[in-house]
Amino acid sequence: QVQLVESGGGSVQTGGSLRLSCTASGYTSSSGCMGWFRQGPQKERERVARIDRYGTTIYADSVKGRFTISKDNTKNTLYLQMNSLKPEDTAVYVCAAHKPLFSCPGTAFFYWGQGTQVTVSS
Repeated sequence: QVQLVESGGGSVQTGGSLRLSCTASGYTSSSGCMGWFRQGPQKERERVARIDRYGTTIYADSVKGRFTISKDNTKNTLYLQMNSLKPEDTAVYVCAAHKPLFSCPGTAFFYWGQGTQVTVSS
């Protein structure tokens, strides 16, 4: 059974930084596409970033240059380093993973975590 557990959320002021972690069990992070999504208050869910099994990354325009997605396959853990945070980054951030060896989907990832809250105050 695959489980994705996020941690690292919290409250920070504008301009601050946070690092989110997503630890996978029952899933090998080196084998598949993984990503971070977010859903802010009264907003649609947005894909923030994703990394494929080769390490290729893609970011939403809204976070390019500020966020970095990475993973440590020895720890089966996905990360999202978030710098220069803005109030509009406030959201629940959710980790997702896709079926091993499959190409990265747009948003239809197969496995999902529960999410961690990030709040950025001005």
